[in-house]
Amino acid sequence: MRRNSWHILRQDDALTVARHLPPRFDVAAAADLPAARALSLRRLAQQVRQDIWRALRNLRGFSPVVRVTDLGRVLRIEAGGRLADPRRAGGAGDVLAAVLSDPANHGRWLRHAERRA
Repeated sequence: MRRNSWHILRQDDALTVARHLPPRFDVAAAADLPAARALSLRRLAQQVRQDIWRALRNLRGFSPVVRVTDLGRVLRIEAGGRLADPRRAGGAGDVLAAVLSDPANHGRWLRHAERRA
């Protein structure tokens, strides 16, 4: 795998983006977004991944994982990741929850993920 490669896993109505396999959520948070428009789950997952990486980039040994599941009218986002030492998670769960609950992030993610004709 090249340095900038990500594993994209598709399972039924879910898409997972992870640097390492198997994907592991040592620390995680979740949020639900409306799925009213035609969206690219991959683009949505990549945007969430970028934001959680920016928020937790100083957490040594952190490797982001994002799973987006299409539940019909709702998109469930599970974001978190693998930690080299899960005992060092500290407040990472709170940081993830803050990123996932920010309405400004929701709007930006959904706009970015809109399918282009």
